Amino acid sequence: MNVMDNTVGSLTQTQQSIIIGTILGDGYVRIVKGRKNAFLEINHSLKQKEYVDWKYNRLRSIAAGEPHSRKSNGNREAYRFHTKQLPELTILFRKFYKNGRKNIPKIHLDPLMLAVWFMDDGSKSRGSDIYLNTQQFDNKDQQCILHMLSEMNLEARLNKDKHYQRVRFMKSSLPRLKEIIYKHVIPSMKYKIEL
Repeated sequence: MNVMDNTVGSLTQTQQSIIIGTILGDGYVRIVKGRKNAFLEINHSLKQKEYVDWKYNRLRSIAAGEPHSRKSNGNREAYRFHTKQLPELTILFRKFYKNGRKNIPKIHLDPLMLAVWFMDDGSKSRGSDIYLNTQQFDNKDQQCILHMLSEMNLEARLNKDKHYQRVRFMKSSLPRLKEIIYKHVIPSMKYKIEL
């Protein structure tokens, strides 16, 4: 079932795609105890200010306030904002979180979702290996990710990263990956997808 089928109301298609890509990546959806609806928290390092501002500008109509910097553990300075509490986000919270843990429901990715997920969690190493850092997900969720990518004609495999696994795109699929997401990738993130 497509997660978009149940998402109606105040979100535009672009906002839905950015939110789902963010949830798949570094975003965190939660419901404050005693409240009815969920909100999305977007939190990146200050070095990614341009990216947070890009998300904010597209989600401004549902944001609870402007992005701001905040010192977190150690010397790390985060740049963040969160959305208002919305029924649409509660629907997504119920789909993406089970027993307090983020998981991967069956969804159909669109190019913007994948681009946002890639900007959140994509990386390049050794010049030509491109990954989605999906180490937080268990094997069942990782297999679901591989299936979602295959539906976009992207071939990927699981690659061992120390004690965990992450998704590595096959070299034969890299031109296709770039074709799908490049126009959505902001300038400061394009290095991640340059072949």
